[in-house]
This record gives sequence, structure tokens and C-alpha cells, in this order.
Amino acid sequence: MRWLLHALLPVTIALSGCTSTSYDFMETASIKQPRFEDKDPQDFGPNNPQRHKVHGIDVSKWNGDVDWPKVRQSGVSFVFIKATEGKDIVDPKFDEYWRKARAAGLPHAPYHFYYFCSTADEQADWFIRNVPKESMHLPPVLDVEWNHTSKTCQYRPNSETVRSEMKRFMDRIEAYYGKRPIIYTSVDFHRDNLAGAFQDYHFWVRAVAQHPEEIYPERRWAFWQYTSTGVIPGIKGETDINVFAGTEKNWRKWVAAVSK
Repeated sequence: MRWLLHALLPVTIALSGCTSTSYDFMETASIKQPRFEDKDPQDFGPNNPQRHKVHGIDVSKWNGDVDWPKVRQSGVSFVFIKATEGKDIVDPKFDEYWRKARAAGLPHAPYHFYYFCSTADEQADWFIRNVPKESMHLPPVLDVEWNHTSKTCQYRPNSETVRSEMKRFMDRIEAYYGKRPIIYTSVDFHRDNLAGAFQDYHFWVRAVAQHPEEIYPERRWAFWQYTSTGVIPGIKGETDINVFAGTEKNWRKWVAAVSK
């Protein structure tokens, strides 16, 4: 399905205008009140998340029971759902979440939490075994970050090994599902391993205290996770909230292209 990559090119070009220092696609005349409540709101300055029209969430088993129609009605536009971790863990809520998100009409995608004590092929095999193609509406996500609290794996390979393993995993996933993965990462992991790399991939960056332009120099991003303390109708407890870099029109075109 290499044709899909060509279908993405116009959208990629459009997104490239939404860099960490450019908001040409945003409405700047007036900023509305936050769409969703936040238990610990941050001051991001003039380039705050409310400039973006398309907001979404990411969830895992920790979010518990979810009222998906209520989530959709609240204004959530997409959801990233944890599917797998390492070579032997499946999120127990994955199957339920993607089926109910799909039934509610929410664009959705699975994500894999990478475990550096397993090989790329072991993890790709596990992901493919447990994530059906019909659950793949938006492109899959590779979540790469240093796990400071891991009780089983403190291994930190060098940056060259990190990038090589990531590429192997993503190539396997892209070949099987026909969609180029999105890379999710955190500030320290990006600084240590990814600055300047993977320029032909969409990035989803975590930045919950400062705007991405301040902590991801020169990185173009498609998604920004701006809080982990959001309040979403239909979900009990705090929830991660994200924004898409482009306009609603960009969003509709991108979803149409990648969901084929």
C-alpha cells in the first residue's frame, strides 16, 4: 500500500507549515475559553493549545470504564488507545476501547509502548499478533520514552541503537498495516535520541509545562500532548488531552487520506 504514502504527501506539506514556530493556520484574532477543564492548567503564553480547533485524547486501562458517545459529544475528535507493551503485554481495555470508539464514530489508533529489553522483531510480532487491521483507523503509534519507574528494564541503549531498533519496528508495522507510524516521544528521550532524525514521520510530542517550540527545537509536530490532568465528560478521573497541529480542514483531509 505504498500509494497511501503518496496520498499523504499533500497533507504532510500542509502540516509542515504548522511548525513549532508557525501558526499561519490558526485563528489568532480571539482565543476562546478552554474546551475542556484542566485540574492543573499551565500558562503556555500566546501559543496556547486553545488556538487549535482539533482536540483528542489518549487512553489505557487506567482510564477505566468510558462512556464513548459522551466523549464524542463533548468535542473530542480522536483517540489514541494503548494496545501493547514490549513483547508480552496487551492492555486489557484495548479491544473494548477500539470497538466502542469506532461505534461512537471517533477516529482512533492503537499505540505500542516500546520496551528496550526486547528486540524490535519480538515487539513487532507481538503487536501484529494482537492488533487487528480493522482496529487501525488512523496510523499506529510507536511510543518511545525513557521509563524511569520500570522495575524490569533500566537498559538505555545508545542513540544509534535506539534509532535502528525504532526503524526496524516501524518498517515491520508499516509493511503489515499499510500506514506509516506516528512517533510519540517525551522531551528527554527526544533530546537524547531523536533530534534531527525521522524527518519523514509525523511526531506526537509531550509538552505539559512549556510550548513545544521551547523544548523541541526545529521539530515539526503533528500532535501535541499538552496536559495529563484534563477533564473529559464520559471519563472518570484525569485524562491526557492533545491537539492536532492543523486546521479542521487539514484534519478532515488527513483522516480521509490515512483511513483508506
